[in-house]
Amino acid sequence: MSLQNSPFASTMSSNAERLLVIYTGGTIGMQQHAHGLAPSGDFESRMAVAFTQLSLAQQRTLPPYDVLSYSTLIDSSAATPLIWQKLAQDINDQLSAYAGFVIIHGTDTLSWTASSLAYQLQGLDRPVVMTGAMQPLEANGSDGLENLYGALQFAANPALQEVTIYFAGKLLRGARAIKQHSESFDAFTSPSYPLIGERVDDDFVYYSSRSLGHHQRGAPRFELPDYRSVNQGEVIRIVLWPGINAWQLDAWLSDPRIKGALLQLWGAGNLPDDASLMEVLARASGEGKLLAAISQCPQGSVQLGAYAAGYGLSDAGVLSGDDMTPEAAYTKLIHLIAQPLPLEVQRQRFLTSLVGER
Repeated sequence: MSLQNSPFASTMSSNAERLLVIYTGGTIGMQQHAHGLAPSGDFESRMAVAFTQLSLAQQRTLPPYDVLSYSTLIDSSAATPLIWQKLAQDINDQLSAYAGFVIIHGTDTLSWTASSLAYQLQGLDRPVVMTGAMQPLEANGSDGLENLYGALQFAANPALQEVTIYFAGKLLRGARAIKQHSESFDAFTSPSYPLIGERVDDDFVYYSSRSLGHHQRGAPRFELPDYRSVNQGEVIRIVLWPGINAWQLDAWLSDPRIKGALLQLWGAGNLPDDASLMEVLARASGEGKLLAAISQCPQGSVQLGAYAAGYGLSDAGVLSGDDMTPEAAYTKLIHLIAQPLPLEVQRQRFLTSLVGER
C-alpha cells in the first residue's frame, strides 16, 4: 500500500489537522478493462484531478489529507471479516497521526463494513466516515466527487466521534444503515434512526443531539479481536421462507463448524408452527451456539413471543435483535464470537446497545 499527500494540502499543516483517506477499491475507483469495470489504482492522483472540478471556494475548504491505497483492491462483494479487521487495525495504527479518517469502499457491502468497524472501534474519539459511489469517479454525471467532498468535510469535524456513512448528501450512523437501492444515487438509508448530519446547500450540518456520546460511556477504548476464527462461514444468516422444514434448519445448525446464526423471521418475530423447528434451535443453543433473531421487515422490531407463532423462541435460547439491521446484527455476532468470552457474557452483550446499533 502507498501513503501519499494531498496536492491541495499545505505540507506545513499539523498532523492534528490532517485526515487519512483509505482506499480499498469499489465502483468509485473502477475503470473499464477487457472484461468490464474493475478496481483500479492511482486513486490519489485521480481524486486530486476530480477536486479541480470544485469551485475555488470549495477547493479552499478541503482539509489536508493523505491517501493510503491498499495494494490489493477489491470489489466490495469480496469483503470478509478479515478485511474488516484490517481496516480497524490500520485506523488503530494511525490514530495518533490523524484527526479523522475517510474510507473509500464499494457500496454493496459498505454498510456491513461500517457496522463491523463500529464494534471494533468502540470509544472512538474522532470521525470515521465511509463513502463510495454508484458510478466511477471519471464517469459523466458521477456521484463520486460529491460523496468524496462531503465525506472529507464531515471527517474534519472533531465533534463527530463515531463510524458513519456519507452518501448522497446524508450522514448516517454506520451501525444503523442499509443499502436500499442497487442503482439510485440515494442508495443508503437508516430505517430506524434519524440522520446524524446532512448537506444543506454548501453547509455540512452535524446534528450533535443524535450523537453517540451517551452510548460510549464506560465502553472499552477499542476491541480488536482476531477474526480468523469467524472468517470461514462459522456464523450464518438464515432468512425464513414459506415451507421451511426442520431438516433444512438442522442441516445448517448441526454442523460442528457453526458457532452462531442470525435468523430473519417474519413480522414481529414469527416462524412456522412446527415444534421440530423449535427443537433444532434449542439444541443448537444448548450446544453453545449464539443465536439471534431480527425481522425480515426493514422497519420495526422483533418481539419474541408477542404472537403464538413466535412463542418459545426465547426459551429456545434465541436472542432478540430488536430493531437492528441485518448488517448490525450479523457483524455483532461475528464480533462477540471472535472474542474469548463466556457464552453468557456474549449473550448479555448482544442484548446491550454497544454503539447505538439498537
